[in-house]
Amino acid sequence: MRNHLDLHLAAVRNLGILAHVDAGKTTVTERVLFATGTTHRRGEVHDGTTVTDFDPQERDRGITIFAAAVSCDWDGHRVNLIDTPGHVDFADEVERSLRVLDGAVAVFDAVAGVEPQSESVWRQADRYGVPRIAFVNKLDRAGADLDTAVASIRDRLHPVPLVVQLPIGAEDGFTGVVDLLRLRALTWDGDGGAAVDGPVPEELRAEALRRRRLLEEAVAERHPAALEEFCDRETLSAPTLAAALRDLTRAGDGVVVLCGSAYRNRGIEPLLDAVVAYLPSPLDVPPVRGTHDGADERRPADPAAPFAALAFKVAATPTGRLTYLRIYSGTIEKGDAVRDTTAGRGERIGRILRVQADRHEQVERAVAGDIVAVIGLKSARAGSTLCAPDAPLVLEPPGVADPVVSVAVEARRSTDTDRLATALARLAEEDPSLTVRTDPETGQTVLSGMGELHLEVAVEKIRRTLGLEVTVGRPRVTYRETVARGVSGLVFRHVKQDGGAGQFAHVVLDVEPLEEGFVFRSAVVGGRVPQEYVRAVEAGCRDALAEGPLGGHPVTGLRVTLTDGATHVKDSSETAFRTAGRLGLREALRRCAALLLEPVAEVTVTVPEDAVGTVLGDLAARRGRVTGSAVRGGAALVTATVPLAELFGYATRLRSRTQGRGTFTTRPTGYAPAPQTPVGTATPPTAP
Repeated sequence: MRNHLDLHLAAVRNLGILAHVDAGKTTVTERVLFATGTTHRRGEVHDGTTVTDFDPQERDRGITIFAAAVSCDWDGHRVNLIDTPGHVDFADEVERSLRVLDGAVAVFDAVAGVEPQSESVWRQADRYGVPRIAFVNKLDRAGADLDTAVASIRDRLHPVPLVVQLPIGAEDGFTGVVDLLRLRALTWDGDGGAAVDGPVPEELRAEALRRRRLLEEAVAERHPAALEEFCDRETLSAPTLAAALRDLTRAGDGVVVLCGSAYRNRGIEPLLDAVVAYLPSPLDVPPVRGTHDGADERRPADPAAPFAALAFKVAATPTGRLTYLRIYSGTIEKGDAVRDTTAGRGERIGRILRVQADRHEQVERAVAGDIVAVIGLKSARAGSTLCAPDAPLVLEPPGVADPVVSVAVEARRSTDTDRLATALARLAEEDPSLTVRTDPETGQTVLSGMGELHLEVAVEKIRRTLGLEVTVGRPRVTYRETVARGVSGLVFRHVKQDGGAGQFAHVVLDVEPLEEGFVFRSAVVGGRVPQEYVRAVEAGCRDALAEGPLGGHPVTGLRVTLTDGATHVKDSSETAFRTAGRLGLREALRRCAALLLEPVAEVTVTVPEDAVGTVLGDLAARRGRVTGSAVRGGAALVTATVPLAELFGYATRLRSRTQGRGTFTTRPTGYAPAPQTPVGTATPPTAP
């Protein structure tokens, strides 16, 4: 028998809205808030009146930049919803949100189907094992087709799509859907009315029965209980089908697909019903895993368990510093003492806020399963673990991508230099994908991020919030170095004697190319290098990866093997072996055949068919390699892999060459060998 708190948790849904830019995420969120009675007027992105895109830059640009949390109630359930950005430059915001969500709604354009960033956020959700349902939006657009969109989902994302609706009408004539579980029609009159439940139109009945049969067969093939009923009765009842869809969704074995038009407010109520029916509650996900003193520990979603929460977002507001938390176990109240195990210090909860985008409602307590913001924390950053002081735990933080674009920033007035430094430090605190450093050669302050737009938004935020006049240098990409041909048997002896205890370490290293990353292993036998010194050699090798021999860029893509070594009875130490590892690998890298790598991106350009030749020529001039082309909805789609350094200013160039009719999207795909003199950099690194 469930107690009251269990029933409360079972009625909570923590979900995100994921999609490519302009697929309709924010409009879906607005219609959800309107349908649940949370708002009483429908906000529009083009009017700058949406709840979740409340930042002035979001309203000016018409895109979501910052993940925004809102809460609403539907059918006795509390839905905590995060509207995430769709632009590739803000993928880190999506990453941090997915780390704390239990489920997601992936929104797809019914004309474009799966777009590049749709694919990226889908892969991010795969990494965190987040169950999803799909909503094919914009069925009222010319060229919209549910079956084509579902085919692109199947072919590009490789889930098992379980389509539970059949559209009524097409394009401008789209007026409703057939619910294939209940075999009932839901229609909407106008752009704001409630759904009208009625019988399936006679002309669609045969098609609805055919699709219902396909759905039953797909579910029975993957769900044992459904298969048993299907074999006995040759059909599935609606309750059995619904229960099987819920199990398949939560296990990640299938993706329920719904459809509609968020702009016209059609299909939102069934989407909310599907969120409640199929996506998991905090009780349905496995207990959160953490570590304490090197041992794994699990905490269930139990308000009576020791408190544990993950901070996933930090924001500075006029009312104070907000830290957004996902509470995994336990309960907190205003004034409670907690421990930040990441920073190793105690904190106190000042206030607890239920967040509604840029508006906040104060609450006295929050329990496991809640997503709230708190005021009063001084040290917590995105990724910090907060827990009960007497029950320490460290939760895995969300991953942070390496920055790929940098600009030099400086205050126009020398008297504003300190204010700018403080503002940049605060930006990096709020957004871990932004980094700030000082160039040792020029003394300039360098701001690095995920793309041109990312850095442009960050600098504009400083200008608007502080009124600082800032000068920004030309963007530069972040290069890497790797090994094209390794070395074997490199001997390095570190001997230092300057009075007192000396330092002695002898190592023999093999270095060989690796597809990506860095791997260290030891092949030393006979105990010639004790294990604690082996770990020190690895730490020294990792230190050496910070600067490569070509131009001082970070090094990646190599395997280092410690094959032999020697120690001294008095002078050997972990410090000596760490130094030997660092200096030895540096020497090895100088003897290797090194290779410079530059970041590359997959670019999808959408242009009129008569402009394809011009676009192809321009991409070739930018060292682009065309990987595919297609015609969809009267427009040509060209996909190419292009060095990121060549994409600076491409938006303006594309508009001028296509009379404003061309658009493009990018998706980082990693690194590729650069030419000996990299093109598109203000100060190219040293050539190999």
